[in-house]
Amino acid sequence: DMQKQGSEYPDYMPNTDSWNSDMLEMKLNSISEVICDLEADIIGLQEIENTNALKLLSDRLEVVGCGYKYSAVTHKKGSSIQVAILSRYQIISQNNVRVSRYDRDILEANIDIDGSEIRFFVNHWKSKANRGMESKRIKSAKRLQRCISQLPKGSEYILLGDFNSNYDEYQRLNDRFNDTNGKTAINDILQTKYNDRLVSEYDIANRDKSWHYNLWQELDVYDRWSYKFYGNKSSLDSIILSKEMFDGVGVDYVNNSFGVFKYSYLFTSKGYINRWKDGKGYSDHLPIYAKFDTQSYIKDVKDRPNNTEIKQKSIEYLYSIDRLDNPIILKDVIVILKRGRSAIVKQSIDGKGVYLFGCGSKLKEGYRYDLRVDGIKTYKGLKEITNLYILSKKQKQNIDLYYQKDILFIQNEIVKDIEGLYRDDFFYFGGNKIAIYFKDKKHKSKNNTKIKINFGHIGYYNKLNLVIYTKKDFEILE
Repeated sequence: DMQKQGSEYPDYMPNTDSWNSDMLEMKLNSISEVICDLEADIIGLQEIENTNALKLLSDRLEVVGCGYKYSAVTHKKGSSIQVAILSRYQIISQNNVRVSRYDRDILEANIDIDGSEIRFFVNHWKSKANRGMESKRIKSAKRLQRCISQLPKGSEYILLGDFNSNYDEYQRLNDRFNDTNGKTAINDILQTKYNDRLVSEYDIANRDKSWHYNLWQELDVYDRWSYKFYGNKSSLDSIILSKEMFDGVGVDYVNNSFGVFKYSYLFTSKGYINRWKDGKGYSDHLPIYAKFDTQSYIKDVKDRPNNTEIKQKSIEYLYSIDRLDNPIILKDVIVILKRGRSAIVKQSIDGKGVYLFGCGSKLKEGYRYDLRVDGIKTYKGLKEITNLYILSKKQKQNIDLYYQKDILFIQNEIVKDIEGLYRDDFFYFGGNKIAIYFKDKKHKSKNNTKIKINFGHIGYYNKLNLVIYTKKDFEILE
């Protein structure tokens, strides 16, 4: 809002160039546009400054013709952001669930839907920025789980919000944030997995357990994201259901109704999420939604238990298909190059290599692994693995034999120690040439510079090219 209370972020200090009355008007209109197009009856909100800010939004929604009669918001003192809920159904009661002095409160709202009461728990857990270790999210998860355990037996409830955790966090937790020996808040504490797999829709609908089902599993693995940071797609926002939402009593989940709201205006012309910046845009998160009904949940044949053994395949197999309908296992792959979150792996010296796009952060160069692959795609001609889980880590070995000493123009091979001439975005060597692409444009050489390629990835972007990832991957000779 435009009132100074002392807890504002610097970017939202009232009556400054970065935040003023005109920007407030534009932001209210932008958020209202999305909410009106969503046409939801109940909405959980994050990053609402205070009661006054929520009232400004509620009033604007009323003016533009899609108002909400009921609302609730947390009241954590000294916090610059709260969580809130808007509802067209009556909010019977609300509770400010305190986690700790340093963590955001959770909003519990009990809502009457045609005589059935459902509790909504709106969350905004600690992010991974500024040393956001997993133990901090576990603190919020434990407090939430304690609330759930105290509900009367048979209570219907929905967990939603920005959990700052992927639906499969136990498989993705980065070592930088792992101060819990691999235990995760969203999977282990909220019990969205058991043993070493996620709780399925069949599990939650057919077994009398205190598990939870994360609706991200309704979508193809390629579509499981609502947030994108430097090209890394994440599922930080979730709608998580208890078994009571599948039991045919009161209100139930409408099968296969979960989705991500992707109206075109929520993206820039270049395909980025159209986040709020400099008085324009919307949010850096896309809304997610699901439908519920007083009609009973309808089982789907595809939700039966999956007892099919995951088949073992080769990297060569991935080049024969366009997408994976079921996970596969790649045995004994070796990481021959690792740069950031991406990597190139092979299974044998003479076999094909494949590129791991944004999913190789836990892998280490030179080590062998058994991997479960859940998603692939072909991007501009480049074969990529986009989703994987590590099944086992094996011995480290010498990977020199896996590099090419000459460029054979084979996709996803790694070349090493090649000298040649750079000119006009091409690399000339031994009577041959190949397009060359420097990931960091400031490393691009001047024309007619002799360079040595220490490590180069033969990638593909509409045509074969030699990709240079970092400064250590090449050197200027003259």
